[in-house]
Amino acid sequence: MAPRTGTAERSATARMVLLTLAAGQFLMALDSSVMNVSIATVAEDVGTTVTGIQGAITAYTLVMAMFMIPGGKVGALIGRKPAFMIGCVIYGCGSLTTALAPNLAVLLVGWSFLEGVGAALILPAIVALVASNFATERRPAAYGLVAAAGAVAIAVGPIIGGVATTYFSWRWVFVGEVVMVLGILVLAGRVADAPVGERSRIDLIGAVLSALGLGVFVYGVLRSDEWGWFQPKPDAPSWLGVSLVVWLMLAGLLLIWLFLRWEARMVERRREPLIDPGMLHNKQLTGGLTMFFFQYLVQMGVFFVVPLYLSVALGLSALTTGVRILPLSVTLLAAAILIPRYFPDVSPRRVVRLGILALLAGAVVLMAALDLDAGGEIVTIPLLLIGLGMGALASQLGSVTVSAVPEARSAEVGGVQNAVTNLGASIGTALAGSIMIAALTASFLTNVEQNPAVPAEVKSQATVELQSGVPFLSDAQLKSALDEVGTSTEVTQAALDANADARIDGLRAALAILAFTALLALFFTSRIPKTQPRSKEP
Repeated sequence: MAPRTGTAERSATARMVLLTLAAGQFLMALDSSVMNVSIATVAEDVGTTVTGIQGAITAYTLVMAMFMIPGGKVGALIGRKPAFMIGCVIYGCGSLTTALAPNLAVLLVGWSFLEGVGAALILPAIVALVASNFATERRPAAYGLVAAAGAVAIAVGPIIGGVATTYFSWRWVFVGEVVMVLGILVLAGRVADAPVGERSRIDLIGAVLSALGLGVFVYGVLRSDEWGWFQPKPDAPSWLGVSLVVWLMLAGLLLIWLFLRWEARMVERRREPLIDPGMLHNKQLTGGLTMFFFQYLVQMGVFFVVPLYLSVALGLSALTTGVRILPLSVTLLAAAILIPRYFPDVSPRRVVRLGILALLAGAVVLMAALDLDAGGEIVTIPLLLIGLGMGALASQLGSVTVSAVPEARSAEVGGVQNAVTNLGASIGTALAGSIMIAALTASFLTNVEQNPAVPAEVKSQATVELQSGVPFLSDAQLKSALDEVGTSTEVTQAALDANADARIDGLRAALAILAFTALLALFFTSRIPKTQPRSKEP
């Protein structure tokens, strides 16, 4: 009976460890989606504008991007478990500060800075702790469930935020995060840490270069919707006639190149680098990182487009919108858990390719289903397909990247992996938004131009005033705006009709670019191994 009892105890411990790490991933992802439905309410409560709250969200993304690689190295130096727990404490302090924030300045300190720094310590540590707590053959399932927890958080975030804001207060969301952090810290006692090698000083110059490079690049991407990708929008900053977005992205890439050159120099001098650039010559690692980039680009693009369709085009509440997105979580969890369980020796490359094809199919089906007369039910089948694809990728990619290097490097891989997913998520959201607004604008102005009910002077005025982009408005929002300026009934109806058509055209265009991106990802799958990887010994 003793061996069986010991096995049961190990199994219970493994489940507890997995629950702890999955809860950490859930919490990190939840913060990216839970407040999107409550921006206006938060802004009013802390005495600022919607732009101020959007700036706080942007700052949170920037802080995470900037400190992700140094955060991974901290875990390698002091231990993955201490880094995870310190990150949780910092994150919990940030959540408590946000819950009590009386104004935007305090909100920025709590939400944007403290939570961002905490996340930069937690996320790389999670990647490394899965590697140190689970045998190689069990890692695909563990990584799959952890990644699925993050994606589920993005899907249910609007529901949680909507319920809290509607029936209680948005502040209770952050109080709940504090409670969740306390629970994670209690459960973390069973998490085993990996042995820490020889401790050395952190590469401060490398940390500054990586933080500046990633921060400047991501900031440029996040400003693309407001400033324009290449051609500057009216009153947007530019240099040599080109949008500042281009120059920021180029500056970010230059700083990242300098960072990699500096790290190579550190290796040549036999000093401890922030990351070993030699890792990036590893075909399996770069293959996994590339797939992570494409997955998060498409994933976050979808999470941007679908809620817009449901909440703005159809006018559904935040709660109903969240419920409509839930089918994605079903197939995502099923694929992430069941593929490793029932097909433990399946080819990772085959699963990844099938996952990408499912993402592609979901985007195409949704694009074809969008129609003026369609209801919220049309997103169900596409989201089931997209969830299946996301779950398939989640079940393999974490194991692929970590198994490509010695386990001692797992924390560094975690930092690079999360930096790459951050880049993919930022670009996916910005790209989908930019393409959607561009198509929306073109369609709206074309419809107005072709409508005889709209006077010539109104057409001319609309072309001039809307050249920087048509906002994605509901019929109620547009009608209210038109009523304020006193347009005629004929012009109002023409604008409403044009807006309805343009919204669908914009959403289809965004989905088309996401489908194209998924198709492009297939050309990079050859770097994913055909057989289940095994850990490399130092």
